[in-house]
Amino acid sequence: MINLKNFFQFWWEILKIVILALIIVIPIRYFLFQPFLVKGQSMEPNFHDDDYLIIDEISYRFREPKRGEVIVFKYPRSPSQRFIKRVIGLPGETIEIKDGKVIIIKDDKAQILDESNYLSPSLKTSGNLKITLNQNEYFVLGDNRLVSADSRSWGTLPKKYITGRVIFRAWPITALAFIEEPKYQF
Repeated sequence: MINLKNFFQFWWEILKIVILALIIVIPIRYFLFQPFLVKGQSMEPNFHDDDYLIIDEISYRFREPKRGEVIVFKYPRSPSQRFIKRVIGLPGETIEIKDGKVIIIKDDKAQILDESNYLSPSLKTSGNLKITLNQNEYFVLGDNRLVSADSRSWGTLPKKYITGRVIFRAWPITALAFIEEPKYQF
């Protein structure tokens, strides 16, 4: 026969463990790190449909986004949607897309953006535009430039919409990795 006191002690211990786990997990999930499931092809070949990523939500409270970082943000035209793109242009810069290349103009100096760390050199960026970013505005592009809806089509990204930066790929298990930001010569 089951001892009623032992039965309740067992379930009380389980309940305490669950409560402790929730006290630890909920703040981490809502204030520090957040999961994100990639949907679509806009970041191929680097991120694929159904990749499961971990987003760092706290870094941008202490520093500004950097060029080359992959970020998740609320789509400005429909904030309930979340997008993933790469930061290309920073506040105060002028971004020009011309002849398939991305050109960064800063302090009256123009430089073609070398994206060979994460894109095929044969890939061309479609479009012809020139845009100057205001304070707290970013220019973002998908890595799959042929299919990505990004700053070329809907404009600049205000900082207030940025959720965080991608720091880790958790799925698929064969692609498990920390995400490194590319280095640029600027």
